[in-house]
Amino acid sequence: MHLPKLQAIPYNRDSARLFSAVAEWPWSVFLDSGKPGSDQGRYDIIAAEPVITVVTRNGETRIVGPDSDTTSRANPFVLLRETLGKIQRTESLPFIGGAIGYAGYGLANCLTALPTVSTDPSGMPDMCFGIYEWALVVDHQKRQSWLVGQSEDGTSEQQWNNLIALFSFYQTVPEGESFGVAGDIQSNLSLQQYSTAFDEIQRYIQDGDCYQVNYAQEFSANCHGSPWNAYSKLRELNPSPYGAYLNTPYGQILSSSPERFLRLSGKLVETKPIKGTKPRSSNPQVDAGLLRDLENSEKERAENLMIVDLLRNDLGKCCEPGTIQVPKLFKVESFATVHHLVSKITGTLAAGKDALDLLSDCFPGGSITGAPKYRAMEIIEELEPDPRGIYCGTVGYIGFDGEMDTNIAIRTMVHRDGKIHFSAGGGIVADSNMESEYQETFDKAGAILEMLAGNY
Repeated sequence: MHLPKLQAIPYNRDSARLFSAVAEWPWSVFLDSGKPGSDQGRYDIIAAEPVITVVTRNGETRIVGPDSDTTSRANPFVLLRETLGKIQRTESLPFIGGAIGYAGYGLANCLTALPTVSTDPSGMPDMCFGIYEWALVVDHQKRQSWLVGQSEDGTSEQQWNNLIALFSFYQTVPEGESFGVAGDIQSNLSLQQYSTAFDEIQRYIQDGDCYQVNYAQEFSANCHGSPWNAYSKLRELNPSPYGAYLNTPYGQILSSSPERFLRLSGKLVETKPIKGTKPRSSNPQVDAGLLRDLENSEKERAENLMIVDLLRNDLGKCCEPGTIQVPKLFKVESFATVHHLVSKITGTLAAGKDALDLLSDCFPGGSITGAPKYRAMEIIEELEPDPRGIYCGTVGYIGFDGEMDTNIAIRTMVHRDGKIHFSAGGGIVADSNMESEYQETFDKAGAILEMLAGNY
């Protein structure tokens, strides 16, 4: 690993136009910060053609490089660290090259003793990362774009010049086949089945097994056309600060996540759990009332606090004692279709720890399991009809410089073999109402359902 080389690229406010130039390239990835100019959207990252790929399925990880092809059943995060190599600290962009990809919720089975009772219906690997030696980083705050690459034995001079020309002069490319859904969108849970599971969770809570369980239903539909077109529409309907489009050989990931899982910048660790949701209204007065209801809801605050305490404990595994703080508690953030109650927890990474230690110790995110975490995960495994797959895992990057930023893979679709899959859930506690919790899953899926109702 060598110090990165940088080339300024003309700024384009719409990074999606730039990504369209490489959308069909092997392993192309787009980490999308949402609506430029908003409080949340700053950096977008585009990359393709990784030099190494790291793919885990059923506990076995395959690592394929230019001159190698190996498999291992070791901890996938440890293998990813070894593949990234020695950390090279820099003071430049948030991403200078490194790993971009996803770790599905199902990867927890490689890290814990959780039993797996069935197979992920989407058929996707449990973990899928590419190691990228070049990337385009767009800074919407400074209105600057930079092509970053690895010098010397990294990106070749010819490839580098081609990338500069591509992103400097790119205008448009022919659109792919129009995306649409064929037939009805199916759920793996009927209202009656959801109600039965809800009652079981209430029994576990009353028996003292747990305090909260995040329970989800999965939707699926047959589809046709370009998944990139589908994502392009989704980001218009529901711009999100931790969005992503990943074009893997196994299928495409379309994420419009509003939730940060883990960020590591230098030694500063940050997580921003969401727990608490109200739908948006087109009537400004009604919408403001819904926001106030969420802000003042004792139930939603109690749920949020449970997860804050859980994540403080998770961060404590990797952070210096006494450094964990909660600078933001119970703050409402508003998105296209819902209001969310969000908190922020920070800490200082302990000596000898790195991004992959942090990811391994905290995975999967506590906001989408429940409390206590392991028991909630056991109940999820027992009661949800199908494994979650990518849903509630994480999408993001770990750089050659040790920096990391990842989301919680909610509001996330998987496109594979002419089918689209996505899930939505919510935290169930002792005073939850079944009908309200069931409706909340549809509120959260609202932007995706709206997108799938049209053709793009």
